[in-house]
Amino acid sequence: MLTPISANMVSPSASDVAMLVATSRKPSGDPATLFTGERSPALSLTDLTISIPAKRAVGTVEWPKKLPPNPEKDFAVVAAKSLSIPEAHDWLHSHNPNGRVLVFVHGFNNRYEDSVFRFAQFVNDSKAKVTPILFTWPSRASVLGYNYDKESANFSRTAFERTLKALADDRSVTDITVMAHSMGTWLAMESLRQMALEDGQVSPKIRNVILASPDLDVDVFGRQWNELGPKKPKFTITVSRDDRALAISRLIAGNVDRVGQADPSKEPYKSKLQAAGITVLDLTVVKTADRLNHSKFAESPEIVQLLGAQLASGQILTDSRVGLGDGLGLVVAGTVDTIGNAAAKTVSAPVADVATGNNDSQPSELEAILKGDPTTE
Repeated sequence: MLTPISANMVSPSASDVAMLVATSRKPSGDPATLFTGERSPALSLTDLTISIPAKRAVGTVEWPKKLPPNPEKDFAVVAAKSLSIPEAHDWLHSHNPNGRVLVFVHGFNNRYEDSVFRFAQFVNDSKAKVTPILFTWPSRASVLGYNYDKESANFSRTAFERTLKALADDRSVTDITVMAHSMGTWLAMESLRQMALEDGQVSPKIRNVILASPDLDVDVFGRQWNELGPKKPKFTITVSRDDRALAISRLIAGNVDRVGQADPSKEPYKSKLQAAGITVLDLTVVKTADRLNHSKFAESPEIVQLLGAQLASGQILTDSRVGLGDGLGLVVAGTVDTIGNAAAKTVSAPVADVATGNNDSQPSELEAILKGDPTTE
């Protein structure tokens, strides 16, 4: 899948996304896969350019049905090159015209190419004027590999923290947004917490943190949040009470609420979010093709453009940036008004009108999910 296509196959109508990929995965030694799901103590860096076909729906990844891919219809790798640390700094300087960097961390059950293509799709569809940096950690890419993946996220904390520090220390970088999905939010929060404990604060260049469908125990997140210290980045969280993947995670984790399923309109979450000044996008009413309702941040065209064009471009998301005409039925909670007081905001629909989901999945439903086709987060 990752073998670069030949120069004569490149489509002139396709868009290219060039990204720097940092990983704690073990190299495969095969240019078709590049990295495995096993762990490596050494951080590897790769320059990847992904070709994205012109005719496709926003929010979709067009996987090739056969190899080599057809760049007129499929996502394809145009170039792949392993980089040393000095070469990675040179890459950053040449690909970072405005100083803004977007760092993405994927979730559970992802192959290397899953994370690469999903991030390329998000960057392309959001049209965000940012330099894309992907951090991919060792995942077995199996629905039964939850515990292995969770430990791999723990294993990768220092590698990710060092990646963030290297970006923050680079003179060409002025603004960093960290966006993490699902189990990747655990890795992001732990690495930011580690940075705060070691350095006394999170780097001031890390101005925005986006947690999409966070697979985080609500109590653990509260402790992580407090240990980031008084000077925190601006946090935005997307939640969806119909997220079936998080329903399974909640069952595995002893029936403790996950942050990504919290209802921001109800206590105790409403008051705590307001006090913290955390912006929450309630996507419960947003519909996508994802049967688990777990990847709305990347599959909904409206949400992709909202997150990418506004947050990843260094802007803070408030209720004024989500117009009533969007018609998304979102709840933006925890936003801060002009005099610094936290206030819950409702966009496009009153809180009472937002459909309420049920977090308690029935055993038959969970069994059906687990026996279905593997679905990446």
